[in-house]
Amino acid sequence: MSQLSARSLSISYAGRVVFDGIELDVAAGERLGLVGENGVGKSTLLRLLAAAEEPDTGTVHRQGSLGYLSQEPDLPPGSVADAVDAALADFRALEARMRRLEGRMADGDTAVYEEYGDLLAEYERRDGWSADARAARAIAGLGLGDVAQGRHTDTLSGGQRARLALALMLVRAPDVLLLDEPTNHLDDDAVRYLEDTLLEHGGAVVVASHDRAFLDAVCTSVLDLDPALHMTPDGTVTLGPARYGGAYSDYLKSKAAALSRWEQEHRRWNEEVDQARAAVRTGARQVGHTNRARRDNDKFQPHFFGQKVDAAVSRRVRDAEKRVQELEANPVPKPPRPLTFGAALGDTPGDGMLITARDVDVPGRVRIPALDVAADTRLLVTGPNGSGKSSLLAVLAGALDPGAGRVLHARGLRIGWLPQTGVFSDPGLSALAVFATGRPGPPEDYQHELARLGLLRGSEFHTPVGRLSVGQQRRLALARMLASRPHVLLLDEPTNHLSLTLLEELEEAVAGAHLPVVLVTHDRWTRRRWDGDRMSLR
Repeated sequence: MSQLSARSLSISYAGRVVFDGIELDVAAGERLGLVGENGVGKSTLLRLLAAAEEPDTGTVHRQGSLGYLSQEPDLPPGSVADAVDAALADFRALEARMRRLEGRMADGDTAVYEEYGDLLAEYERRDGWSADARAARAIAGLGLGDVAQGRHTDTLSGGQRARLALALMLVRAPDVLLLDEPTNHLDDDAVRYLEDTLLEHGGAVVVASHDRAFLDAVCTSVLDLDPALHMTPDGTVTLGPARYGGAYSDYLKSKAAALSRWEQEHRRWNEEVDQARAAVRTGARQVGHTNRARRDNDKFQPHFFGQKVDAAVSRRVRDAEKRVQELEANPVPKPPRPLTFGAALGDTPGDGMLITARDVDVPGRVRIPALDVAADTRLLVTGPNGSGKSSLLAVLAGALDPGAGRVLHARGLRIGWLPQTGVFSDPGLSALAVFATGRPGPPEDYQHELARLGLLRGSEFHTPVGRLSVGQQRRLALARMLASRPHVLLLDEPTNHLSLTLLEELEEAVAGAHLPVVLVTHDRWTRRRWDGDRMSLR
């Protein structure tokens, strides 16, 4: 039986349909991952499932207790200890009610025994016996062990607040868990703790995440909110979200196969339309071909059979016209065009050293005795937070002057530097104007180039960058970097705020371009598949 189900969920904002007709069922023990492009509605769907927002149409049914963690969760006022006590309040209340009922059991009232049994079943289902121990494990496992229990929650950093909210959710152990990007602000050890906890959770889990390794470790199925092709037994074609069984790696294989089927169906549909239209044109030319002007000596038999032939051809034309109408009424849309990053990447100039760094020292941030970036460099930079990874890339890009040492660039070198964070200087400029900044001519001259990259929708080109989402701003920064046709790539956390499909395509494009790259990333999926050199900062 499903602990969580949704039927025909639809919602729109300002006339824009976010999604229409979502259906899902999640049973106890199932862990469903939500994936899809930025803005496709993953967070919106979680809010609807959590009853934090009402759908335009459709219903949601929930069984048992519910826990919802948004990307910007609220914390109860007071100290960290107060917040933990509040998370344990459900179990304290259950314990108190069971103690009161135990005192009435001597009366032999059947209703008392039934109520006690229901309370005990919920207590055991949510593992109330180990709730206090679970609270201690969650605080330690999510890297909050050094935070004083008496510290007020208002004084915590953004990362600490996010981790504490997640810890409180895990302490409550609700029957249905809805998590929006729960691995944000977590280091590797904390992510592993979260994975282990969810694998042991007996209830239903729905999680939206851009962390591919996390999805691969946790999910039993994946719901892709991007359009996929669906065909009913009668041949009707529809587009909508698709659910795939298995973990993230299984989803990748299944989606590739589904896309291949979509491409085949689109080719088949085009061929059938072409054939039907050709039959109409050919038949139309044949009709009346035998209706020559009769002469006095024409025989009855040839004329009679000519009329029969015309009638048969006319039927074929009508059948072909009907088939064209049927096909055009139920078209197979063209599959989405893959992004073409490779067309925007330049060539490496020469075989020598492109960037040379010697005795670089940014006080309090990073110190590098020697580092060379050549045409064949593929370097992954790792290290804990604060070890200077971002500062190193900024120094190599020439955006940060070292306090000591020197950094040399090859003549004419174009560096593609993607910082981890950055604010556009004028939030009132349109996305297209920002993309064209520093280039000759009006912004409209570069509209086709921006469209070809496939990173922003056409409707977003004229949106002020200050009104774009974080993911859209990240895409715009990536587009600007690619437009420079760089010779070398310096990428600082390029996976942040990008959709999973875009991540896969970006990685393939960077690998296929054979450009030198220095990469900083916390993404375990990328790190596990990295086949180049590694450098660790301390």
